[in-house]
Amino acid sequence: MLRSLFAGISGLRVNQTMLDVTGNNIANANTTGFKSSTTVFSDTLSQMLTAASAENAGRGGTNPIQIGLGVQVAATNANFGQGSAQVTNVPTDLMLSGDGFFVVRDGAENVYTRAGAFTFDEQGSLVSPTGMRVQGYEIAADGTRGADLEDVTLDFTHLGLPAGTTLKSYNIGSDGKVRGVFSDGSQHDIAQIAVADFVNPMGLEKVGDTAFRESANSGPAQVGIAGEGTRGQIRSGALEMSNVDLSQEFTNLILAQRGFQASSRVITTSDQVLEELVNIKR
Repeated sequence: MLRSLFAGISGLRVNQTMLDVTGNNIANANTTGFKSSTTVFSDTLSQMLTAASAENAGRGGTNPIQIGLGVQVAATNANFGQGSAQVTNVPTDLMLSGDGFFVVRDGAENVYTRAGAFTFDEQGSLVSPTGMRVQGYEIAADGTRGADLEDVTLDFTHLGLPAGTTLKSYNIGSDGKVRGVFSDGSQHDIAQIAVADFVNPMGLEKVGDTAFRESANSGPAQVGIAGEGTRGQIRSGALEMSNVDLSQEFTNLILAQRGFQASSRVITTSDQVLEELVNIKR
């Protein structure tokens, strides 16, 4: 069979993948914290017809003669560029300005997200729209921060305040500290939201709900607090929108469509050549 037939089929497959990636980007153009992806192609193994040769007996060297056997998807790279800010004035809507991810607990596993549309549930726990619990550190009455990650809550019993004291209001600072204002007029930090960063964020694995999981190539999560190291600061009352560039995605859509059509044309032409070979017999 003609090599071009199989090369055309590989072109159909990879351009279909590009259409899938581009379609997903466009569908999530308004998804909070969404990070777009791009498709990277590479050629497949080439068939060696004649190997290269060195200079010999007065003759110059010759280059190899190889024929490519098609194309394949080399990678789908995520773009972790900063998305634009949408001001909501909701105190539990959080946005990271700079690198990093919020740490959320999904059952027995910690996953990581840039989507900061959080709320407090009936138990006083800060949760994502799907119920995953935001992780952070407890802050003691003397201002020291705990060492272990735990659910961020409005529980202030560890502060040792007088009996009958109630929480009147709260705010979240740029360093992720949840500061409560109490009925006795005092103010105390209750908890601090954790922020994680990775050596290679592009190595993270998407797990749905605009969240990511560690992978073998992302490196372990470097968990700490906002504003320290490479971690960005937290902005309360705003959300990070998707970083999808629609003009670029529509251009990619056209490129993928034309690539698909061209590969289809290769298959059609190969079929016509095979038909001519069959007709020689007649």
